[in-house]
Amino acid sequence: MRIGITCYPTFGGSGVVATELGIALARGGDDVHFISYQMPSRLSVLHERVRFHEVTVTPYPLFDPYPPYTLALATKMAEVADYEKLDILHVHYAIPHAISAHLAREILSSRKLHFVTTLHGTDITLVGRDPSYLPITRFGIEVSDGVTAVSEWLRVQTARNFGTNKEIEVIPNFVDPARFRKHDSALSHLFSSSGEKLLCHVSNFRPVKRIMDVLAVFERVTRTIPSRLVMIGDGPERSVAEAFCRDHGLREKVFFLGNVPNLEEVVGAADVFLLPSEAESFGMAALEAMASEVPVIGSRAGGLPEVVVEGETGYLLPVGDIEGMAARAVEILSNADLQRRLGRNGRDLAEGKFNVNRVVPRYREFYERVIG
Repeated sequence: MRIGITCYPTFGGSGVVATELGIALARGGDDVHFISYQMPSRLSVLHERVRFHEVTVTPYPLFDPYPPYTLALATKMAEVADYEKLDILHVHYAIPHAISAHLAREILSSRKLHFVTTLHGTDITLVGRDPSYLPITRFGIEVSDGVTAVSEWLRVQTARNFGTNKEIEVIPNFVDPARFRKHDSALSHLFSSSGEKLLCHVSNFRPVKRIMDVLAVFERVTRTIPSRLVMIGDGPERSVAEAFCRDHGLREKVFFLGNVPNLEEVVGAADVFLLPSEAESFGMAALEAMASEVPVIGSRAGGLPEVVVEGETGYLLPVGDIEGMAARAVEILSNADLQRRLGRNGRDLAEGKFNVNRVVPRYREFYERVIG
């Protein structure tokens, strides 16, 4: 099958899932064409069946200060679909990608271009609900040939917020257990000395991730358990978090690594993973931690309860319950048997329900149904 994929090429969950999906499809024998303004951050694997097509927006004074990326993307989609004879186009994140795909299909009036839209979270819960974008987001969903959501929670939110009767299939995010696994390597010793525990957080450092809660939980943990914290990712809240660490004597205990290419090695060396978000449509970072045998402590919010099993792979507490999260972290870090049990259960769930080899075929079957 010849498949086009469009996503935001960032370290956010939608871009990660789209890229990993494309790589997995290519390994399975499909021809995959990524179409975006930049090489996706996770597209670091060379494969003979993977191609990247860059979308460029020609600068004109008339377009200042807002270059029409949506139109340039639609043009590139139509161009690639035509000369690569794409069977289907899969867009991740409803706005503006679904609209561009619809325009591309209209451009190619001489041939049918099927397209599928996957909803990932803030395209529905935040951006898409803005009055400026809600009507066109709803339109993009309804003109898609097929729509998927990464969690049951997100499917319900979409129907409720947009008043759409469009059938939405839930296909969860996935992880490669061969890549994300426990790393008992010297890497952990770069951040923690002998006897210290290592906590970890991964996100895009946006307000919804509640970065200051991560630091507050860690600060309480370190009063009881000698430990250090690794913060992976980047975004608008990073500077505030770094200033907090400087002002509260945490500078030598908290490491801000930015967007690292060897993410799996750092996560796999951790003892506990913190994800106290305001909302998570799925919780991709939590799943990768579980695959790495790292217990997760997070918020009971959004789609996260569909990933983290309370008391089995970690603990979920109310949003903002810093004291409760810190107490659970201390409980895990003080009990090696509990840490191993939670980690092993998480690994088993990731290897089974969320395994890349189990989930990706569901996407391909969905494509075939849409085309058929």
